[in-house]
Amino acid sequence: MKNLLIKIIGLYYNTISYISKSYAANKALYLFTTPMRGRKLSEEQTEFLDTAFQEEFKYQNHRIMTYRWLGDKSTILLAHGWESNASRWKNLITELNKKGYNVIALDAPAHGNSGSRAFNALLYSEFINVVATRFQPEIIVGHSAGGMSTAFFQNKYQLKSIQKIVLLGSPSEFSDVIKRYTDMLGYNQRITRQLNLTIIERFGDKPEHLSTSKFLQNIDTKGLIIHDEEDNIIPYNDALLIKNSFKNSTLITTKGLGHSLNDESVATYIYQFIDN
Repeated sequence: MKNLLIKIIGLYYNTISYISKSYAANKALYLFTTPMRGRKLSEEQTEFLDTAFQEEFKYQNHRIMTYRWLGDKSTILLAHGWESNASRWKNLITELNKKGYNVIALDAPAHGNSGSRAFNALLYSEFINVVATRFQPEIIVGHSAGGMSTAFFQNKYQLKSIQKIVLLGSPSEFSDVIKRYTDMLGYNQRITRQLNLTIIERFGDKPEHLSTSKFLQNIDTKGLIIHDEEDNIIPYNDALLIKNSFKNSTLITTKGLGHSLNDESVATYIYQFIDN
């Protein structure tokens, strides 16, 4: 049923593109940047996040929601991925806080209790900058798009407090993310060409210039990359591209954990990396 719906949407936009390719491309970009999940918190998620000290910040006219669990040791900032929210870190937060770490998690744009109608990694990187500038974390852990946005943030701002970065299932090339999206929807060339132009107009850069691996070339901090070789959302090759550019990093390959990497074995790798 889901695959059928995807084909219908793609066919509809392809048809519209012959009337107005700019309109079709704008609609395609809207669909690409609008999460279907992650915005509304469940009762269980809310209950957990209510155990934190909550504080709102602003970037331009967007609200940034943060959650803080106080500790005496280093400060760790957690950045979740697409169609998720800060509660996805529940198990990790609980253990890190037990170990005495000061833990901060934020909701991404258009996710959880943060503002914005749409999501993109550049806006997310600005959210991360606002929060990181305020709390000066020594360590950042980013999952998926949160990892890409972390790389964008640190490449641009080079925050001196950052000593370690953990990337979980993170994409490398934004152009590849776009291609996987357009291939999945079956968009025609009229839409794909116009979509690239719309991205340049909207975000001020070509998709191929937005690259986690390229941005990490300018980062000297210690890095830990964890990626599952059977990840069906972000291909394992992205981890290899990132590893080749992130010179002071270690790559750990898992099998059978999928894209979420929400497993105790992954948490153990993170604890070891942080503690050493």
